[in-house]
Amino acid sequence: MKKISVIALVGVGLLLASCNKEKSAESAATAQEQTVAESKGETLAVDTVASVVNWKAFHKGGMAPRWGTLTVKSGDISVDAGQVAAGNFIIDMNSIKVDPASVTEKDKKPADLEAHLKNPDFFDVAKNPTSDFKITSVTDLKEAPKDAVAGANKTVSGNLTLSGKTMNVTFPAKVEVAENSAAIQAKFTVNRADWGLKFGTSEADPAEWMISKDIEIAIDVKARK
Repeated sequence: MKKISVIALVGVGLLLASCNKEKSAESAATAQEQTVAESKGETLAVDTVASVVNWKAFHKGGMAPRWGTLTVKSGDISVDAGQVAAGNFIIDMNSIKVDPASVTEKDKKPADLEAHLKNPDFFDVAKNPTSDFKITSVTDLKEAPKDAVAGANKTVSGNLTLSGKTMNVTFPAKVEVAENSAAIQAKFTVNRADWGLKFGTSEADPAEWMISKDIEIAIDVKARK
């Protein structure tokens, strides 16, 4: 019986390790809230139609991933001397969508999962209808990590507010500035528990703790004059 148990545990460990490879973004460095960068130069309004936030969440070990989108409600990017100097983006949390392709279980429905994400277990959108990201610094990136977004050339830091709590996150990004336009693309992973989103993280409740703390975030923000 002990041999069977050991073999079973090894098998589960290998499965979890294998599934975990599905994660495609490195964890962002997190810190306490920092001073927001000062807007200067030219201010470009975010194109809310062309901009989007993609998210991906997992169960422990990368199993049963869910993914979807969030809408960028408003924002702007400041460009000074051909470089992004500052910026802020407001995200509509009521817009959260679960891609039906990520829900393969017959007893699960995307609409039900969306409702759960909106309730107090997670983002409590009735109390916190928006999230936001405010740039604190943009610096040159010497060498992009292997899991960074393609073409990453900058390191971006900013205050990310989720469910009313603000933490500073730092991640590699592709930042482009052209005449009358600017764009920021990035993908990174955060630990939702850092923002107090702790549903499903307690090992004391076997029915819940299999939900991973990791959330992959991919931003694609475009701004124009």
